[in-house]
Parts: sequence; structure tokens; C-alpha cells
Amino acid sequence: MSSEHEAEPTRRPRIEAADDRTGMSPEVLERAVIDHLRFSRGKELRRATLLDLYHAVALATRDRLVWRWIHTWRTWERENVKRAYYLSAEYLVGRQLEHNLLALGILDVAREGLRRHGIDLDEVIEQEEDPGLGNGGLGRLAACFMESAATHGLPLMGYGIRYEFGIFRQGIDRGWQVEHPDAWLKKGNPWEMPQPEYTVPVQFGGVVEEWHDDDGRLRKRWRGAETVLGVPYDTPVAGYRTHHVHTLRLWAARASEELQLEVFNDGDYRRAVEQKALSESISKVLYPKDDSIEGKELRLRQQYFFVACSIHDILRRFRERNDDWTDLPEKVAIQLNDTHPAIAVAELMRILVDQEALDWDRAWNLVRHTVAYTNHTLLPEALETWNLDLFGRLLPRHLEIIYEINQRFLDRVHIWAPGDVDRLRRMSIIDEGPPKRVRMAHLAVIGSHAVNGVARLHSRLLRERVLTDFAEMLPDQFTSITNGVTPRRWLRQCNPELSAAITRRIGEGWVRDLEELALLEEYVDDPDFLAELSRARLANKRRLAAHAWRTLQVELDPQTLFDVQVKRLHEYKRQLMVALHVCWLYWRIKFRGDAEVVPRTVLVGGKAAPGYATAKRIIKFINDVANVVNVDPALRGRLRLVFLPNYNVSYAERVIPATDLSEQISLAGKEASGTGNMKFQMNGALTMGTLDGANIEIREAVGAENFYLFGLDADEVARAREAGFDPRARVEQSEALQAVLDLVERGVFNRGEAELHRGIARYVREEDPFLITADFDDYVARQEQAARDWADPDRWWPRAARNIARAGRFSSDRAVREYAERIWRIAPVAVELPDPEPTGRN
Repeated sequence: MSSEHEAEPTRRPRIEAADDRTGMSPEVLERAVIDHLRFSRGKELRRATLLDLYHAVALATRDRLVWRWIHTWRTWERENVKRAYYLSAEYLVGRQLEHNLLALGILDVAREGLRRHGIDLDEVIEQEEDPGLGNGGLGRLAACFMESAATHGLPLMGYGIRYEFGIFRQGIDRGWQVEHPDAWLKKGNPWEMPQPEYTVPVQFGGVVEEWHDDDGRLRKRWRGAETVLGVPYDTPVAGYRTHHVHTLRLWAARASEELQLEVFNDGDYRRAVEQKALSESISKVLYPKDDSIEGKELRLRQQYFFVACSIHDILRRFRERNDDWTDLPEKVAIQLNDTHPAIAVAELMRILVDQEALDWDRAWNLVRHTVAYTNHTLLPEALETWNLDLFGRLLPRHLEIIYEINQRFLDRVHIWAPGDVDRLRRMSIIDEGPPKRVRMAHLAVIGSHAVNGVARLHSRLLRERVLTDFAEMLPDQFTSITNGVTPRRWLRQCNPELSAAITRRIGEGWVRDLEELALLEEYVDDPDFLAELSRARLANKRRLAAHAWRTLQVELDPQTLFDVQVKRLHEYKRQLMVALHVCWLYWRIKFRGDAEVVPRTVLVGGKAAPGYATAKRIIKFINDVANVVNVDPALRGRLRLVFLPNYNVSYAERVIPATDLSEQISLAGKEASGTGNMKFQMNGALTMGTLDGANIEIREAVGAENFYLFGLDADEVARAREAGFDPRARVEQSEALQAVLDLVERGVFNRGEAELHRGIARYVREEDPFLITADFDDYVARQEQAARDWADPDRWWPRAARNIARAGRFSSDRAVREYAERIWRIAPVAVELPDPEPTGRN
């Protein structure tokens, strides 16, 4: 939603029933929902389904957001404020109904209003699909930032792709992951508003033409061979208890020609719609498999498509209020959320140089002062590169521009480090291969005025190991901003009992300022407060257990220690180590008769990328171990392992408040930051973790005694590898690893496919790329300590309370303020709503 949708009127006519769209009283809200049932769904209340009710409540809620949305944009336009634009390939926004009701302060009103008609709001909320428009922390972080900016009035707008099918819906078949389409739009989406009048044409392929302008200057013009249309869909992002509603604009791909009618009339029906299908495939699926040329091409098309649409939209809006291109960095800040939108650097140059006729140096200065880049990974394979031939075929003019950027930059490098050929090779945007490739991270760094990591360790390793040459040449360009999460969704909404216990003691100011949780330090040893924490945890465990039984027919015992690792499946995150620890506990109970094992329920969830065979084998292994452990009578009530399929935002909202022990066990030096660790800490779980990502800062905040630290640190990992790390020697030194791998190799966990599991054992013994064997014994020892502490409430709950009280610095509100002050240079903008119109319907 923007000013283009609602011009400022000179005189607003009175609308007698305006209160039905904007009013917040219970009577008006009830009438609004019933009106939407009738006029938006065509149903009377007595005949309405739960889906009808969901849409009616959502539309009534959206009405109230739109009123604030319009006035937010009017204010920004009137004051011509500088705005930041967040370009991200992922947004994991989660379900919107409960969140928006909470933000508006009418959640209890809606719940009570429906209850009077015998309707449970929770059942209505369950009708909403969880939009899977992301793969993990990257997308969830983007959603948190959008919400925090809206809550604190920072003018920020998000851009991304409206994937028709999001991250796949994960199923489990005989232990293996299977992928199903995530048709999140199948029930309709009442939150979005299409804006077809702002459709953007996007070119691919074609040729670059040279010509001379009236001043005799050589100019270039890109004539694409193919055009795809980008249609914007706007979703409101509500600030908490504020008048601010911001915009998330997602682009859907549409064919420039819907139907080749002549071909259709000739009877060739397939060819008549073939181009439409190819064009619209761009926004069809999040992250298509890229192990084929076609898959790689589709991913590149996706990235350029949403960047081209977004840059066009940003510049159109800038030009509506500004005549001088010199003002661009004073009115626009563009943040690249990882390397997916890095092509924005070349696209912005193309528009300024080719279309607006700015000279190169002036255009480059504007680009570099407008664009900033957030890096989210230390994994070399995740720093995107593109085959040069593919890139040149799809984006010929952009490749020319990148070559020019590269040449001018390498000239600077040569002056800075004369004669250092190796450094020139390392810093070039073009990897000479073979085959030649375009390094997108290098383009993002060179084209930005600021480059930030997302945790202190990550930022250090980025400078020292990943982008070392750039950090040495451009030290002032690099900075660090630790990630954060919104406390509105990740504590206030998902854990109402705990939130109420906190608010009763320190008031509700913490919801908007998480630093106020520090006031809980007064209560961390208070028996009444600790008892409330314990009761809240048990209630959340029971809710999760009921959900697991209803959806999986799996029993969870709320009286056991809930030991949880839920995150994207990757070897470096070491889900395999969790499974091997379960095997060790199984061995202790089954073969050693160990009566001292504390009753434990281990929950693992996460999706493996469709083409990631090793991660899929780990999922299979986890499920096979569970199938043995969970049916053995000797282990009943003492040990249980459950893989939670199709883990997503809504599942996280159930799992996190129910967790006792949070597993953040990635190999040190691999995780950029993590945000799940912050959500668990905020809800009072204790962390079992390595010195990786934001774990380091969490441990510093909560105190070493309130964090279960194990394993090598990043420097020790580097030294171990330099010394020729040998996992076989580590196995020989470990009773636990020998016992566990013996079980695996003997086929205890899958007699029918023993060789498959022997492959797991070989992987650990002979390869172990992420040093499970180096950290395993220390991990086991700390797990034992955590279990003993959990069994002693007088030790456990004060530690849980200290984790909550010291979570303040891990709010996304703090992170967004740091971006706003240090990178974007934007300030909060006050938005006032006019007095409500009088109503004649009371």
C-alpha cells in the first residue's frame, strides 16, 4: 500500500458508516465480521464454515490496518522522508490473523466476540495457511525486521517474490523425506492487495545496441528478446499498538501475452500457452532445484526479476517527489539481504547510465552511497556465483556493466597493492575458472557503502577468512550488527502464560522495549515467579503433546525433559550428533542397565534441500533410530525421539515455548548468527551450544553458569584441520562413540537396510567434515550435567529466569535501530490518525 493507492484529498466527505471499517469497539467489530460474512463470502453466520469465518475476521482486521496503512503513506509522502528498502528473496511472515489482532489490541475482543456465538478463535486461526516464502532464518529475520520497523515508526518497505508455491511441504515415507507442493494460496489470501497498475516489464536475453546521443556521446541500449511482467501484491505489516502499518510488496510473474490466439485457433493448444507457462514459472516455486542447467537459469531469472521490479518501483517513487538524482542517497537506502539481490548494483547502474544518461562516475557514486549489503554465511558454497555464459545470455548488458565495474575496481586494487597479481585474482568479480563465473558477493561488496555480518564472531571471520582482501582495503566499510527477533510474535503471542507472568511483575513495557526484561532480575529467585514459569512450561508442553498426538499420533510425555533441535537440515548444524547422543542413551539404558538416565524426549525438526542427499540420509537415520527407541518397552517413559515433519513458523510457535533444552550445536565458525537460539532463550530454555554465531553473545549475556558450553571454538577448529584432523583416532579414544557406531554398523536401527546405516558410520569414522567426533564426548558430558540440573528444580528454574531476564539485547527492535542509525540513516516518523467519523449505526 502506498500513496499511489490513496491520494491526499482536499476535503474528505463524511461517511456515516465509516466506523464499521475503522471502529474498535466490540459491537462494531462484531458487525464488521458479520457484514464481511454476508458481502465478502456470501454466507449467513449460521451457515458459515470455519474458513468463511477466518476470511471474514481477517478482512475486518485488514480494514482497520488499511486505515492506518493509508495514513502511514500519506505522512511519508507529505514529509518526503528518507526510506529504506529491504530486498530479500525470503520472507517467513508466519500466520497473520492472530498477530494482527494482537498488534491492533483487539485479540481478546475478537476471542470473546466469537465465543458468544459458540466459535473458538483458535479453530478459526488454524484455517490460515502458513506462507512458506522462505527456507529458514534468512526469511524469518526479514519478517522480524519489517515488524520491528513498523512498531517503531522507521520508514522501511520490503520487496520480494510472491512464490505461488513456497518451501515444500515435508512428508515422511518409511523414514525418508518426501517433498509435496506448498500450495499456500489454495484457500485464498485475504491479507494481500494486488496493484496491477504498477506492473513492471522485465527483459531477458536479447542484444546490446550502441548509439550516439545529441551530444555525440556513445550510449548503449539493451533490447531484450523476452519480456515478463511483474505484478505487485502488497501485504500490510502492522506495528504493535501503533498507527504505523508498513508494506511488504511481493512480485508475481505474468506473461506479457496471455494467449497466442492464432496458434490456439489452429489447434496447437499446448504451444499457445507454452510461453505463458515459461514466463510465470519465475515466481512459481521458492528455490527450484539447481542441479541442472534449467534449474540454475530459473534461479537467476528469479533473482533478476524481483530486483528489476523493485529497483524500478523504488526509482519511480523517488522521481515522483525529487527532481535531482544527487538526492538519491538522501532519500533512498537499499539493503541487500544476502547475495540473492546483489544484481541490484548492476541494475541500478544500468538505469542511471543507460536510461537517465548520467555519466559513469556520478552514477557509481550514487549507487555506492545508496546500497548496503548484509552477508549471512561463512560457507564458500553459499556465496553465489553464476556461470559467465549463462549470465551473459540472460543479462548481456549487466555483464558488460559488471566488467566495467570490475576493471575500474581492479585499477584501484593495483594502486593500493601494486604488482600483487594473486590479490587481483582473488578480488576480481570475475572468477577466471575454468569455467568463468560471476562472483555475486564481490559485486555486492564493491557496490555497497556498508557490509555487515550478523554476529560478532561472524563479522570477525568474514573479515579474516572470507572477504579478507576487501576488509584490508576497505576497513571502514565493514561493520557488525547482531541479529534479533521480535518479542511480539516470539514471546508475547506464542507464550501467553509466560508473558502474563512477566507483565504482572514489571508491566507490559517490555513488549515494545525488550531491555525492560532486565527488571526481572529482582524475581529470578522468587519462588512464586519460578513456580509460574514452571506451570507455563508444563502448559506449553501439554499443548504441544496434544498437537503431536492429533497430527502424528505420537505420544509425548510432558513430565520429561524436552530436548529440542529444530532448524534447517545441514551437516554443519549437526543434527546427526543429536541422533548419535540418543543412540548413546539407548545403549546405556538397554545394554548397561543405567537407572540414572533422566527421562528425556528429544525433538528434531527441519527440512533438507531437495537435492541434498546427505541431509536426507540423516533424516532417515533419525527416523530409524526413533522407530527402535520408541517401541522398546525397556525405554518407555525414559527416552523418546520424534522427528517433527514440516517444521515451519506455526510449528515453531508451539515448540519453542515447550522447550527445556535448546540445542545450538553447529560446528564453531559455521553459523553466521542463528535466531532460533534467541527465541528459545527468550522463552526460558537453557542452551546447549558451541561458541558459534550469536551463541557467544547469548552466553556473555546470561552468564557462563546459565549456558551449557561444549566443543572446540572457531580457532581450535581451524588448528585441528591444519594439523590433519583424524576422526578415527577420536573414535578410538571415545567409549561412547565406539558403542554407538557399533550399534549402527550392526544394523540395530534398521535390519532391512543395514548397509545404509553403515554408510552413516563410515561418514563419522572416516570423513566427519564437521568434527562431530572432536566434540562428542564433551557434548555427552554437558548433556549429563544439563539433565541433572533439570531434575533439580531449585537449580533449573532460576537459570531459566536469568535467561529470560537477560534476553533484552536480542530483540530485532535493537537490530533495526542499529541499521537505521549506522547504515540507512533514517529516523522514526510520527503518524497520527484523524478523529474517527461519526456513525449513524449504533
